[in-house]
Amino acid sequence: MKIVVIGGTGLIGSKLVTELGEHGHEAVAAAPNTGVNTLTGEGLADVLAGAQVVIDVSNSPSFEEKAVLEFFETSTRNLLAAEAAAGVGHHVALSVVGTERPPGNAYFRAKIAQEQLIEKSPIPFSLVHATQFFEFVRRIADEATDGGKVRMAPVLFQPIAGDEVAQALGRVSVGTPLNGRVEVAGPEQVRMDEFFRDVLASWGDPREVVTDPHAHYFGAELLERSLVPDDGATLGRIRYRDWSARNAAGK
Repeated sequence: MKIVVIGGTGLIGSKLVTELGEHGHEAVAAAPNTGVNTLTGEGLADVLAGAQVVIDVSNSPSFEEKAVLEFFETSTRNLLAAEAAAGVGHHVALSVVGTERPPGNAYFRAKIAQEQLIEKSPIPFSLVHATQFFEFVRRIADEATDGGKVRMAPVLFQPIAGDEVAQALGRVSVGTPLNGRVEVAGPEQVRMDEFFRDVLASWGDPREVVTDPHAHYFGAELLERSLVPDDGATLGRIRYRDWSARNAAGK
């Protein structure tokens, strides 16, 4: 099966291309550095020729409100139009657990706009909502840093390994289109402030983690369950401490 991965040279995309290739599929990485640009439409017709499935794991280079919305709306419109012309039978998109819940930030609102375009398209689709990746934990801590303090809300948090997100996308992509969504998350649900307090201590990071119910997460305050899945989510098996130890050993 020919499966085109939009954003296929990025963190999740590269894992997904490898995963699909190991299972015997013709997995094609499509990204600006391979000559495919969903914002301009460059290379789309050629790369989608003969494709049965498209998986979109691309991401906006900017999280600024106007820029991120323009990226997801423009790229998704171009991609869906090219898929319709090529006869693609299954569109799979990676999104985020909690996009549809208040309070939303600019990124979540842009992802909702993307999902609405997909849902209105005649192309059968599947949406995979994932929680935050282990690989982004340091970025989340840096974003929440104010001086020497890391301000974190005491809300629920359930991050997942990027490898398990790629595996979930691969399984969904070769199955029957859901015309709906599935949620994937890590195996452990913890308090966000406690998680980052333990993680920074394990890094030997001198920053103090401060519990702040009003702390912002990329521009918005969080409710208790803003970032965790509902019942019935597919849970990974890799725990953060094991992932971290393995990656530290690899480095």
